Amino acid sequence: MNDISYPHDTPPQKGEWLKVAEGVYWLQMTLPMSLDHINLYVLEDDAGWWIVDTGMKTGDTQERWQLLFDGPMAAKPVIGVICTHMHPDHVGKAGWLCDYWRAPLYMSFGEYLAARAFASIKGGALSWSTEQFYVRTGVNPEHLAAAGKKFRGFGNIVEPIPMSFQRLSEGTCLKIGGREWRVMLGSGHSPEHACLYAAEDKLLLSGDQIIPRITSNVSVMPTEPDANPLAEWFVALNKFNNEIDPDTLVLPAHNAPFYGVRPRLEYLIAHHEGHLAEIEKACKTEKCALDLLGVLFKRRLEVSQMTLAIGEAVAHLNFLVQEGRLQRRLDEQGIYRYRSLFPDAPCYFSRVESDSPLMEV
Repeated sequence: MNDISYPHDTPPQKGEWLKVAEGVYWLQMTLPMSLDHINLYVLEDDAGWWIVDTGMKTGDTQERWQLLFDGPMAAKPVIGVICTHMHPDHVGKAGWLCDYWRAPLYMSFGEYLAARAFASIKGGALSWSTEQFYVRTGVNPEHLAAAGKKFRGFGNIVEPIPMSFQRLSEGTCLKIGGREWRVMLGSGHSPEHACLYAAEDKLLLSGDQIIPRITSNVSVMPTEPDANPLAEWFVALNKFNNEIDPDTLVLPAHNAPFYGVRPRLEYLIAHHEGHLAEIEKACKTEKCALDLLGVLFKRRLEVSQMTLAIGEAVAHLNFLVQEGRLQRRLDEQGIYRYRSLFPDAPCYFSRVESDSPLMEV
């Protein structure tokens, strides 16, 4: 990690932005969680501004946008809103921004449809399939009943998703401010996450695909319980490692802009490989997903982090099951139990040191 450097010492303050490249401005919005901020970016074009990610429909996000509209952005309109993916801190204010400026929304097809689908979830009792998913991980049904009463739902933390969008596909080129931004899609963290890469200027708007200090959550969700997002994540990380210039300035959605994309990508790959090895080792005796949280997380998890942590554990388990390294069975209590199929053989990723740094949620 010593090969990573940060060209900016302090983040932008409320109502301000920092110029990180010609025509590219970095701003921050607050988030009501342990990860307390999101980085957003504004791209300048002769005709107006392009916004990259929007912030969550909580706190003072709208006030912060208004300060920018009345301040450094006052001379031009917003002419495009780009959302890298469907998570609420990225798409939460898209509906308001698009309505305010009558500007089109740009997203990948998978992310747009996922955002529309999840926005219909308003909270209340958990569905039977969601309850079944968590029971199968080892969660006590009584805890689920209590959690269901507190469940807010995606739809309560995002503005209504715009009814139309412009599709971003792999290789789509957006010409903004005399610069060509090529869309690079990656899956694993979300269905079809869109990054924007300006190869000539060595700039990458990476969203949550590449973050310098924390690892993006790679989870199995109750909506697709047998998914294998970690396999997709490895494919995406290797693609970016092969295609991104090593001297690129990465503009991530969290932490700070940085140089060192290659060592960071290699770290992220090794990081998950290390956890796969640890899980396989732990499953020499039968385990459920909940049992394995202590393998992945040595620190105490907050209640608000448990669903993401469980989803990440299941992602690693599903990967190993589908690679033929673990056996999964459903026990009498309706809990999935996992056991190594090769308890005396080297772990699948035995080349990775077992003390690989722990993931963050």
